[in-house]
Amino acid sequence: MIGIIDYGMGNLYSVSKALERLGYDYFVSEDERELAKATGLLLPGVGSFRDAMAILTETGLKAFIEKEVEAGKPLLGICLGMQLLFEESDENGYAEGFSFLPGKVKKFPGKDAFGNAYKVPHMGWNKLVIHQPDSFLMNDVGDEHVYFVHSYYVDTDDRDVLISTAGYAEEVPAVVGKGKVFGTQFHPEKSSHAGLAILKNYAQYVERNDA
Repeated sequence: MIGIIDYGMGNLYSVSKALERLGYDYFVSEDERELAKATGLLLPGVGSFRDAMAILTETGLKAFIEKEVEAGKPLLGICLGMQLLFEESDENGYAEGFSFLPGKVKKFPGKDAFGNAYKVPHMGWNKLVIHQPDSFLMNDVGDEHVYFVHSYYVDTDDRDVLISTAGYAEEVPAVVGKGKVFGTQFHPEKSSHAGLAILKNYAQYVERNDA
């Protein structure tokens, strides 16, 4: 069963409804004792990186998540939740992330390498470029379009964590993963077939991990 972590900064309703529609068991909780019973965790997120890490630290959920990941429990971060998996961000001031994955969260500069302006935030549908077609998260997912809403993106030198990317002036990590830690920058619950397929693949992975 998937435990959705409620720390006050996630779009819990739409993620919950997507899992419900797919027919997978889940629960939403802020209680470490309840979340410890889950066989896989889901970390949604909207808002500021710094604020999110402050809340997670103050509530003890940061230490809990670190302990669960170290013990081998699967974790999927969504949107801001994906960014928190990386090392650091300068959003609203410097803040350290979980450092499960290597990389820094940066703001879109608003101009490309040729000086051409583009809109920030990045909001809309962009095509996935799949780098790891053998990843279980990409089962039944092709070069489809998915829905992004974000002003910050992950900059990483480790190509091995990039399962898929999308183009928006910069190369945007779209699906990432290493070990049993995964993330999507876009909102899978709002991304039609591709997004629901990724949520389904993660839920099935959690079930296999528990077998």
